Amino acid sequence: MAKQPRENPKHMTKIGGQALIEGVMMKGADTGAMACRLPNGEIDVETWKENNGKNMPWYRKCPFLRGSFNFVLSMKDGYRCLTKSAEKQVPEDEDEEDTEEMNRFEKWLDEKLGDKLFGIIMSIGMVVGIAVAIGLFVFLPKFLIGQLISHTAIPDNSRFVRSLLEGIIKIAIFLGYMACTGMMKDIRRTYEYHGAEHKTIACYEAGDPLTVENVRKYTRFHPRCGTSFLILVVIVSVFLYSVLPWGSIGLRVLFKLLLLPLVMGISYELLKWCGRSDNIATRIIRQPGIWVQHLTVFEPDDSMIEVAIAAVTPVLPEDPEDGRW
Repeated sequence: MAKQPRENPKHMTKIGGQALIEGVMMKGADTGAMACRLPNGEIDVETWKENNGKNMPWYRKCPFLRGSFNFVLSMKDGYRCLTKSAEKQVPEDEDEEDTEEMNRFEKWLDEKLGDKLFGIIMSIGMVVGIAVAIGLFVFLPKFLIGQLISHTAIPDNSRFVRSLLEGIIKIAIFLGYMACTGMMKDIRRTYEYHGAEHKTIACYEAGDPLTVENVRKYTRFHPRCGTSFLILVVIVSVFLYSVLPWGSIGLRVLFKLLLLPLVMGISYELLKWCGRSDNIATRIIRQPGIWVQHLTVFEPDDSMIEVAIAAVTPVLPEDPEDGRW
């Protein structure tokens, strides 16, 4: 049976990471690293300097304010590493063959943009993804709630009820999306690397040596997961958005954007509390996130655990106290 990551941990570390395409990214107090399994079977590791320790800027340490800044920074670094990991999966010989088979338009793009082409394609994909997310999580819930109220006895003048329904619909859309993506082979492998990341961090927090055998014993669920953060954001937003007007969708969206940093700030503080404490209150707060992790965090194989160990090893602090969460 898998051990629990909070079972007598020797140090609750701030080390966190993200699953990549055939790889894992880890960030510590002073160093960041990404490890990817290359098409030839080797593990490629890149490292860089980080500033997540005592010398962080004040706005990244200020309670309730740090949540938004740390989230944006994590998204930025995560997107950069995700792009790099995708590029590493294209063998050099295959890239040369593709170049020979290019048509005129493709050759023109390659000559003008070169290595920037892949990044531009990824950026376009990100913009399209954001547009789809806005449609799914902003406009669709409001439309469905309007239809639900008009065909049921739900009171139209209750802001909290409407906000609660909005939150339930958002969670349902989110869970449905995660469940569907988990059925895709490539995405499922990414979710398995997600599990390798969690298990490796749990092993380190428990004080066990980082070996495949040791890491394999630990649970794939972790209270500081980004999935848990997203669920907390939805739950907190139900309460804060209940005071917003429903008459104008444009005005409501504007107020939501203005309140979003506060929502993220509160959610981050709750996540941080759950990550460093283990009591009845924190167990209740983090449980929804743990449940949802069943859709986004899968059991990895030993080769994936090897990659996660390779990613976390360069970011481990010499003194565990320097990386305390």
